[in-house]
Amino acid sequence: MSRLPALFISHGSPMTALEPGKVGERLAELAASLPRPRAIVLASAHWLTRSPQVGGAATPGTVHDFGGFPQALFDIRYPAPGDPVLSARVAALLQGAGLQPQVDPDRGLDHGVWVPLRLLYPAADIPVVPVSIQPGLGPAHQLRIGRALAPLRDEDVLVIGSGSITHNLHDWRSYDEARQAPYVQPFIDWIEQRMAAEDVDALLDYRRQAPYAERAHPTDEHLLPLYVAMGAGGTPMRAQRIDAGIDMGFLAMDIYRFDGEPAPLAD
Repeated sequence: MSRLPALFISHGSPMTALEPGKVGERLAELAASLPRPRAIVLASAHWLTRSPQVGGAATPGTVHDFGGFPQALFDIRYPAPGDPVLSARVAALLQGAGLQPQVDPDRGLDHGVWVPLRLLYPAADIPVVPVSIQPGLGPAHQLRIGRALAPLRDEDVLVIGSGSITHNLHDWRSYDEARQAPYVQPFIDWIEQRMAAEDVDALLDYRRQAPYAERAHPTDEHLLPLYVAMGAGGTPMRAQRIDAGIDMGFLAMDIYRFDGEPAPLAD
């Protein structure tokens, strides 16, 4: 099997599961274009820990980590199996990078996992191992996590970061398709331009350098999975942006595909 890419997916609101729109179309196209992975390792913006955690459940449950949405969302199950052997492999790779992970034997699949995976692989028949992110440790730390996981791409494992290119819930219901938040397109463009230039230093320093960074991301957690995917994606970066639209006028739904060579682990 040829080497799998690493992916970053903007998963949007939980309602994406019921109203997938353009991102659903793009993810279905992407799944059809990829070799079928034997397993998926996914770093979600909705699993936040102080140090790296790896889900080790053999049968992870579907976690409905939200409120105030229609009952149809709470009725959804994504019954993908886990893979404890792969979980141990992920933990070993992170340990080898000096990241001191722990395995959580009970962790389920939060909506940052199952919402995009239902659109990529609706049969839920590919094992999934979730990985946490550490919002207190910044982008460079998440890049180290991704670089540690890069060898999995040669083991028929699809590495995914799931978050959002823009994510400011203070703007919920303030914008719509006819009136977009003014910061969204400049931020989209800056990320794409820095990716094309392979300007890792600028991307790591996005909060100072990107236009409207604090409006696009009042807190870091939804952009941090991008750095996991970047790290796993290797060098040269070979980043491809897949435009999946803008949801509710403020959530940029971009997908990024990374097809570089797995990079050496950072010191």
